[in-house]
Amino acid sequence: MSARPHLSKVALTRILILLGALVTLELLCRTGIIDRVTMIPPSEMFVALWQIVESGQFKQDILFSTYNVAAASLLAIAAGFVFGAGLHAWPRARRVVSPLLSAYYAVPTFVFYPLLIVAFGTGRTALIVMGTIFGVVAMMVNTMLGLDRVPLAVSKTGAIMRLGPVRRLFLVRLPAAAPHLVTGIKLAVAYGVIGIIAGEFILATAGVGKRVSFAYDNFDNKTMYGMLLLLLIGVMLINGLLTIWEKRLHRRFGQR
Repeated sequence: MSARPHLSKVALTRILILLGALVTLELLCRTGIIDRVTMIPPSEMFVALWQIVESGQFKQDILFSTYNVAAASLLAIAAGFVFGAGLHAWPRARRVVSPLLSAYYAVPTFVFYPLLIVAFGTGRTALIVMGTIFGVVAMMVNTMLGLDRVPLAVSKTGAIMRLGPVRRLFLVRLPAAAPHLVTGIKLAVAYGVIGIIAGEFILATAGVGKRVSFAYDNFDNKTMYGMLLLLLIGVMLINGLLTIWEKRLHRRFGQR
């Protein structure tokens, strides 16, 4: 009974902080403290977003980026799960690879852009590969952590039922590790969005990132901030849905 009021207070606090930040930015922009060349008022950002959605002017760019993010995220999740489960089942390989995984995001992944351009050109394939590269390690790490935290009693249950290694993995261990797998999915999607949008600034001739870059170069702040706001809302909605799913799994399996 005490958890729900606590959660509602947290949600209310977040909303108040967000509203306070929006009002503050609105005042700073309207009074000229923040120059319009740098930022337009948040109210104008929402108007620009509405005009973008209503006109359908950038529909193809939005669909282009959405497809790329979805493809990269699915590939990163699938590959990360397979490699993560494989490393968990092969401790010797894990001891060798783990330090590399820990340092992975310290390496500027954008150094791969020239190689991707040479290998795949400036089209969709290079972007999907970049998004996959960004997200796969997060899924691998969380898959291993999730399997590490499966209670010993749960693992013994599979042995008592005389299940083979593959059936034990899918029928016993993975359901118990599900909350941590969802965390990996969240991170894989987030990194996938970063990789795709950043890649579109350089590699693509279309997409949300390309339109933001083009608007920035031409001082078209309304289009730039409208597209950024659209991207932000989309990512927040996906992350919110995955967070709700994650919390339900934590409650179901009694994990915190």
